[in-house]
Amino acid sequence: MHIPSGASQTVEIVPFADALRDDTPRDYDAERWLYVPPYYAEYRYILGTRGENPLICIGINPSTARPGDLDNTLKSVERVAARNGYDSFIMFNVYPQRATDPNAMDTRFNRALHAENMAAFRYVLSLYGAQRRPAVWAAWGTLIEKRPYLADALHDMIDAGEEANAQWLTFGRRSKAGHPHHPLYLRADSAPEPFDVRAYCEALR
Repeated sequence: MHIPSGASQTVEIVPFADALRDDTPRDYDAERWLYVPPYYAEYRYILGTRGENPLICIGINPSTARPGDLDNTLKSVERVAARNGYDSFIMFNVYPQRATDPNAMDTRFNRALHAENMAAFRYVLSLYGAQRRPAVWAAWGTLIEKRPYLADALHDMIDAGEEANAQWLTFGRRSKAGHPHHPLYLRADSAPEPFDVRAYCEALR
């Protein structure tokens, strides 16, 4: 379990660029894993594997997973990526504050933390280079309803995705309200479908 020690505004936030360059000794294989910050903290920008063709999965907020110790959600993400021809996966989140229970997330939007998360998202999108469209999997389920600010944070991500010509996808059946399926309990043979994430987000706001 991870219960936030307090509102993220009370925590020292390492900027994404500094966390990416951090040379702290790794307790995992850095040739295989991309993990930013490279240590366990109250927030997490990126967790995934390195490759040429990653599937970028977007959840709501991180929990306890770390390199070599994936939770069931991340194991499902890894499995879906491999079955659909991706050589790696990157787990990203609309809001980077760790909380096993999303109800424990900040009640007030931390715009400084969000700004660093957006820097991380642009970095992830850039891993595809200029010649390929990033594949972005919307995978947050109904959790997007937990906080009003999540829709605004997602809107910023959509803008960044458009700059990178990203293609948004879903796997599995969407809810009656149109929310994309969460990775947990996805059928093993789930295939991607195009997702009009901007129309979806506008309906949320």
